[in-house]
Amino acid sequence: MFLLAHTGRPAAIRSAELVVQGLLRSGIGVRVLAEEAADLPLPSSVQRVDSEVCAAEGCELLVVLGGDGTLLRGADFARTSGVPMLGVNLGRVGFLAEAERDDLDKVVDRVVTRAYEVEERMTLDVLVRNNGNVVHTDWALNEASVEKAARERMLEVVTEVDGRPVSRFGGDGVVCATPTGSTAYAFSAGGPVVWPEVEALLMVPISAHALFAKPLVTSPRSVLAVEVQPKTPHGILWCDGRRSVELPAGARVEVRRGAVPVRLARLHHASFTDRLVAKFALPVAGWRGRRTKGSPVRSRCRRFRRQRAPVARSVTHPRRSRERARPLVEKLANIDMWIQSRSGVTAVPDAAPSAVVARPAADGRASAPASMSRFTDAMGHLIEAPAIATAPRVTTAVLPAAAR
Repeated sequence: MFLLAHTGRPAAIRSAELVVQGLLRSGIGVRVLAEEAADLPLPSSVQRVDSEVCAAEGCELLVVLGGDGTLLRGADFARTSGVPMLGVNLGRVGFLAEAERDDLDKVVDRVVTRAYEVEERMTLDVLVRNNGNVVHTDWALNEASVEKAARERMLEVVTEVDGRPVSRFGGDGVVCATPTGSTAYAFSAGGPVVWPEVEALLMVPISAHALFAKPLVTSPRSVLAVEVQPKTPHGILWCDGRRSVELPAGARVEVRRGAVPVRLARLHHASFTDRLVAKFALPVAGWRGRRTKGSPVRSRCRRFRRQRAPVARSVTHPRRSRERARPLVEKLANIDMWIQSRSGVTAVPDAAPSAVVARPAADGRASAPASMSRFTDAMGHLIEAPAIATAPRVTTAVLPAAAR
């Protein structure tokens, strides 16, 4: 295993020591960079290698301990060697990370037993031209951004998609991103969040001084280009915020889908939606949407349906008090209302003064009666006068006028 850590963090040093100890106990060899080994308390059995992009070649997995910056540094080694990268977040957000610091024991166990899956993430190939000549090539996992170099001046650019001009504007620059990078710099610039499974390229202006400067989502086969205008201060190209090159006036930056993806090791099957909510701490209180498999809602509905007849007998029995059965009747009423709200029925007054008829809503959506409490209070009478079976998705219930 190849281990990469942010040795400037005390937590990373301690975490690296724990990971190395766990792997060595399981008979798995560990390789680290020589420059990091000096800051880590490692035994002599750990292999030291020079800091080269091919340092991870021959390893089964690349384990990265740190924040987003360390994970992007690890992506250089993972892309060159084709080794899957497993990130343990020791920073703030860590969208690329698969585990947190508290999960180190589980991470070691899953690595030892090879209990992980590998997915590929799209990358970008970046090319810089000047006077028609290729002067620089690079790559990025998150984004390639063309930015102004002087804080006091705007950068004039023309954007292009598939060989056709889109817009000219002045601003702070342009971000060209992958779906993986849509939650990074492009997100901060106002771009959309794109699920990793979606194959697309993003072009997001940065603080553009223009009427039309909206984020663009293009085909993964598209070629995006940003041209720095001749009569403007020079700009700068950043790839993943790690590697930069100066862009003179008149330079042209071309961005296309990368030929080599980055492979990420995954320990969990959680959806990207859950990851997004957790990482950004999004408020989801009040959600009452679709339940996941294993939810008790469906079994509760079946159980209450089975209890409907005994409840009716209990309510109408001359020796039983209605009040003894009323709590269960109220629960049953709430379940019925929940079922109605999911099946597209709505309660509307009928022409008859003493009836409420449930019919499908005109727009196909469900709406509840005006007063839940009045409907619940009337459920005792509803059970005494059972509902009449009608066409599917339509329920007719006769209620006393006092309940309307």
